[in-house]
Amino acid sequence: MANHTYTVIAESGIHARPASGIVQIASKYVSDIFMEYKEKKVNLKSILGVMSLGIGQGASISIFAEGTDQQEAIEAIESYLKSEGIIEL
Repeated sequence: MANHTYTVIAESGIHARPASGIVQIASKYVSDIFMEYKEKKVNLKSILGVMSLGIGQGASISIFAEGTDQQEAIEAIESYLKSEGIIEL
């Protein structure tokens, strides 16, 4: 299982547009991919799950992946979040 933790730096947190992008990327992979925030864990292939977390600026989030392409999935999601200015490493 691959696991990475990030801090959200975007003023608007993870709102609908970036959540949609995350789900689109996660859906390309076979691995099970999850995001955890405040002890709540949701499937990253579910837009409703991601939106239900209500992630704001300054939040600490963890992304987990388990499967044959877990590392590639984490790297792709991380790259997207960083390029959108949502997280810092």
